[in-house]
Amino acid sequence: MKGSLPVSTGIIFDIKRYAIHDGPGIRTSVFLKGCPLKCWWCHNPESQSIEPVVVYRPERCIGCGACEKACPEGAIRLTQKGFIADPAFCRSLGKCAEVCPSEARELVGKKVDVAWVMEEIEKDRLFYEESGGGVTFTGGEPLVQPDFLEELLCECRNADIHTAVDTTGYAPQEVISKIARFTDLFLYDIKLMDPDKHLKYTGVSNDLILDNLVLLSKEGARISVRVPVIPGINDDAGEMDAIACFISDLPGIVELAVLPYHGAAKQKYERFGMEYLLRDLKEPLEEEMENLAGFFRSKGLKVKIGG
Repeated sequence: MKGSLPVSTGIIFDIKRYAIHDGPGIRTSVFLKGCPLKCWWCHNPESQSIEPVVVYRPERCIGCGACEKACPEGAIRLTQKGFIADPAFCRSLGKCAEVCPSEARELVGKKVDVAWVMEEIEKDRLFYEESGGGVTFTGGEPLVQPDFLEELLCECRNADIHTAVDTTGYAPQEVISKIARFTDLFLYDIKLMDPDKHLKYTGVSNDLILDNLVLLSKEGARISVRVPVIPGINDDAGEMDAIACFISDLPGIVELAVLPYHGAAKQKYERFGMEYLLRDLKEPLEEEMENLAGFFRSKGLKVKIGG
């Protein structure tokens, strides 16, 4: 796979502690970089490329010019909008972020080894034991770095730490099967059942995603299906009924989580110079989410609203 790394090392872009929406109990969420999907509503656009990227926050810029002098590619120039990097020349080496005194520039993503990540995970062991929590590997798409993920999962199992993998399911079936051997719970996204709409709004076909969900189910995995509710895209009765019909008879589905869309990532897209295609989309009302949850419960599914 393009961008894959040697075993024992990987690229992460964040670690969040005391998470309560990424699986049971109190958890540590480890965010791996790289994702083959380009969902219109993606909340972590910085995760899509497996390579580190530089974030620029112009409101923090003090105009010192240190970044321009430090850039080995000469990609940064002073404009009316501040010191802007030309994407045609920027290689995101992070030299500009290293010298920025106001943290207007930040390198998102760093290469780490398994031992370093495990040391961070172990810091929260007391919270796992008291709450029935553990560690969740998310992203991005953690299956983009399968060898790194597998080693982390194995180390967690050896340390008796509960593991969850938050995934789009878009990965080769041999990768899915390999990772399933060491994963206690999958948080598995189902975004759209209509194949044409799925391709339009995520950039990939949903054939492999649906096949892998069936595969995991047959292999005895424990699965929490997660459905992001995007108004005007997948919240119609036809889509939701199709999702319910598809998962209702699959063994191993422990619950269904319906996740209301929110536009909190809009500012992220501005920082990365990316176009946010759903800028005018409104968030679903609480009543609408309750009605949707009730619909799925009527199909015999255990449902919760939110992660």
